[in-house]
Amino acid sequence: GPVENQKIGAYTIVRLLGAGGMGQVYEGIHDQIGRRAAIKLLHRRYANNKLIVQRFINEARAVNIVQHPSLVNIYEFGQTPDGSAYIVMEYLDGDTLRQRLERNGGRLPPEMAVRLCRQMAAALAAAHAKGIVHRDLKPVNIMIVPDVEAAGGERAKVLDFGLAKVVQSDGPGGAEGPLTGTGTILGTPAYMAPEQCRGARNVDDKSDVYSLGIILYEMLSSD
Repeated sequence: GPVENQKIGAYTIVRLLGAGGMGQVYEGIHDQIGRRAAIKLLHRRYANNKLIVQRFINEARAVNIVQHPSLVNIYEFGQTPDGSAYIVMEYLDGDTLRQRLERNGGRLPPEMAVRLCRQMAAALAAAHAKGIVHRDLKPVNIMIVPDVEAAGGERAKVLDFGLAKVVQSDGPGGAEGPLTGTGTILGTPAYMAPEQCRGARNVDDKSDVYSLGIILYEMLSSD
């Protein structure tokens, strides 16, 4: 993958922020305007899989349609000369909900939990109204960032919309061969609705609501 001082589009890479099954996320600085951004680069092993690349870009486009203060802003998307797809997003300086829970002994004060949950619910409602389902809502996919305009001076931001869908195969094998195989479970079992556990195709907005309910329960209860 790229290293410091390499370029992705109009951005210079500063450092690696994190890595997962789908690719890496880097911090970048825009060469002309100096804006910080988080750049999600799809794994090179998917570069030749047109279906996955197209879904990756489509999800970025879809989330951009929604526009909600509790969704991460997407600035642009494109492909590197070697064919790797990337998404340039706003850089969020804060904690994940998972980090916040760990720092607070596994639970949050009820007023904080409800405030964050309302913000997440509003973001999901805006996405669902446009037909977009998250599919993998969990505390590591939620960032808490300072926001003077928001109640309590901070805001929950929902990340990684639709990534579970990006790797989902269409039908047995699909045109590109089996990406996940029929009936493969996509998502994180601890936060998944029963219908999602039975197969990735039966996922709709209600599955996100179920996951949000588990997250609220986790914020309010101790182990």
